[in-house]
Amino acid sequence: MNNILMLFIFVPILSGILLLLNFLLAPKNAYESKVSAYECGFSPIYGQTRNVFYINFYIVAMLFLIFDLEILLLFPIAVTLYNISVFGFTIALIFFIVLTIGFILEIGSGAISMASSNPKN
Repeated sequence: MNNILMLFIFVPILSGILLLLNFLLAPKNAYESKVSAYECGFSPIYGQTRNVFYINFYIVAMLFLIFDLEILLLFPIAVTLYNISVFGFTIALIFFIVLTIGFILEIGSGAISMASSNPKN
């Protein structure tokens, strides 16, 4: 039997069995703090349900993911560089030029700068 076909059969059956075992064997004793809106057990403080969240942390995380994923694209090019022709090399070079331009624009817009945009309390 093919390995992929075996995975398509074995994985759903195994996950179904494990879900059924969890449903049958897991304790079901819910208590008041467990079913409340705040599972930690603390009562909510009305009027203070949110803390200040600076969007710059999110922006830096998204930019990190974008430029981290390009490393994932760098690896196949580095491994097969001896096999690809001049056309493949120029495509890779264009990719890195566009990526470098994006990184320069990111630095120029001040997206990475954390100290200048956080308001003082």
